[in-house]
Amino acid sequence: MFGRLMIGICLAWAGSSAAMADDHQTASPKGAAVYFIAPQDGATVSNPVTVVFGLKGMGVAPAGVEKAKTGHHHLLIDTPLEDYENAVPADEMHRHFGGGQTETTVTLSPGKHTLQLVLGDHNHIPHKPPVQSQRITITVK
Repeated sequence: MFGRLMIGICLAWAGSSAAMADDHQTASPKGAAVYFIAPQDGATVSNPVTVVFGLKGMGVAPAGVEKAKTGHHHLLIDTPLEDYENAVPADEMHRHFGGGQTETTVTLSPGKHTLQLVLGDHNHIPHKPPVQSQRITITVK
C-alpha cells in the first residue's frame, strides 16, 4: 500500500513539474512570424554586415517588459538554438537585442555563415510555440 501511495505521489509530482515547465513560457499568437529583411538567403555581403529584423503579428518590447504579444530579438550566428524552454544563451553566437533593437551590424569572418532569428519574451525565453525565422546562409567576402 505504501509503495502504491509513493508511486502515485511521484507520478503526480512529475505531471505537475511538466505543467510548470510549460507555464514559464509566454504564448505566441497564431500567425506570428520573425524574418530577415536583410540580408537575403544566399546573399554575398561585405563587412560590416547589416542585419535587419522583420516581425509580424507581434510587437517589440525591451527585455524585462512583460506585455502580451511582444518580445525582443535574438540573432543566432552559426548555431541552432538547442533549448527552447530556458533563456537564450548570451555569447558571440547568441546575440541579444533586449533594448528592442530591430537591426544591427556584425563583423563576420570571410566565408559562409548561417543566421537565424528567435524572438524571446521579457525573460529571454522563446515563446511557445517558438517565433523563429528560417535559418539563412550568407557568404562574407
